[in-house]
Order: sequence, then C-alpha cells, then structure tokens
Amino acid sequence: MSEYAGAQKSALKLKGLGSISAGKKKKKKDKESKHRLEQVANDEEMKDNKTYVDKRTPAQMAFDKMQEKRQMERILNKASKTHKLRVEDFNRHLDTLTEHYDIPKVSWTK
Repeated sequence: MSEYAGAQKSALKLKGLGSISAGKKKKKKDKESKHRLEQVANDEEMKDNKTYVDKRTPAQMAFDKMQEKRQMERILNKASKTHKLRVEDFNRHLDTLTEHYDIPKVSWTK
C-alpha cells in the first residue's frame, strides 16, 4: 500500500459546476422571447397575404402545358377502349408475330 500513500482521497472536483449543495438555480425571465414570438406571428401573417409569383421561364411554362396536354390525350385514348377491345387488339398483334416468339417444346418424346 506504500505505492498509494501519496494519492489524494477526496472527491473529484469538476470545473464550472461550483458547489453542488447550492441547489437549483432560478430561471431568469426572458423579456425578448415574447417579442420574438410576436415577430414570428406577424411574419406568418405577412406570408399569408403575399401572392404566388411564377418564376418559370416562358419555355418552361410551354413545356409544362404541352406535357399536360399529352397526358390528357393519353388518358382519353385509354379511356375510349374497353377491356374487351384491348384484349382483341392484343390478340391480333400476337397473331401477326412469327413463331419465333412461341414457347418451344421441352419434351422430345412427343
């Protein structure tokens, strides 16, 4: 035990904590916090009053307009045919294909 004779036997002292027995500190009232909340509320009201400004170029607007038009044409084209008509068209298409697309026979015995 002679090796540990020079060691201190007191509690650790941490920086910045002060005395532990001081108890909890009282929180200071922040006068600016109410002011900040009022500013945030006013900013939200101002945002609601602003109108939307379109920042797209004329080319972008024309592109979006044409895309929407083509999409509507596709939807109308698909809605014009019934399921029965689509199946008949598909069968007609399969009839025109060569036998290369048929499923090959697996068994040699038949």
